[in-house]
Amino acid sequence: MPAAAAEAEQVRALWRGLDLPGLVDLHVHFMPANVMAKVWAYFDAAGPMIGSAWPITYREGEQDRLERLRSYGVRAFPSLIYPHKPDMAPWLNAWAADFADAHDDVLRTATFYPEPGAVAYVEQALSGGARLFKAHVQVGAYDPRDPLLDGVWGALADAAVPVVVHCGSGPQPGRFTGPELFAEVLARHPSLTAVIAHMGMPEYAAFLDLARRYDRVHLDTTMAFTDFTEERMPWPPDLRPALLELADRVVLGTDFPNIPYAYAHQLEALVRLDLGSDWLRGVLHDNGARLIGLP
Repeated sequence: MPAAAAEAEQVRALWRGLDLPGLVDLHVHFMPANVMAKVWAYFDAAGPMIGSAWPITYREGEQDRLERLRSYGVRAFPSLIYPHKPDMAPWLNAWAADFADAHDDVLRTATFYPEPGAVAYVEQALSGGARLFKAHVQVGAYDPRDPLLDGVWGALADAAVPVVVHCGSGPQPGRFTGPELFAEVLARHPSLTAVIAHMGMPEYAAFLDLARRYDRVHLDTTMAFTDFTEERMPWPPDLRPALLELADRVVLGTDFPNIPYAYAHQLEALVRLDLGSDWLRGVLHDNGARLIGLP
């Protein structure tokens, strides 16, 4: 685990050098303690699936993790909870709402699952002020085209509230991952504000094409371009110009705390792309701030 003070100064020096007021990280996880423990256990056992160990760098208490993000100068971040079975989403949403109410810098976050009542509790979350949703197609092992979700996608599109969607096939493909199925969701709901997690890895090109076709589709940087990911699912060099082409729709995501390297490394990986200060300002702060309506 990186020394807290030294890493905080490293991160702050980066955004200060860009004349930013801080960072906006749209891919951060806080969960009920028992759920987070199960997530960590999953990654502890993930080695055989991905071919290498996945140590949790920031395996520390909830308050310590909050203080780390604040020491880095992260102005706003979500809790990004997600269910893997029916009847789980409502109580996760209740927990996330209480968590956001207790912390001014935490975005009110909600989630859903294909089940009867999903539209009702999503609309309830929206009326309660949810500013970001999470859909984890891989972990939830559900078809995003499920008729039970049609009203959910429609409600989110109508409300113009972003949803971070893990529908790429990394780190391991699932039955319903990949760009083709989610493309059908977007065809039905073209105004949906979707943030494709992990830049859509490893189907980078196909998800970039979706962003070109739908002007409310964004991509988050979570784990992309880092040494860990470049060894396994590298970014194709010929797609580098697309990062500039879609510069206003790439947002910072890190997957804190569930990452096998230091938080600062995600930022270093973006800097070494050498796409210029304007691009970095947008990705590290301005694009995300605009997306969630942060002053």
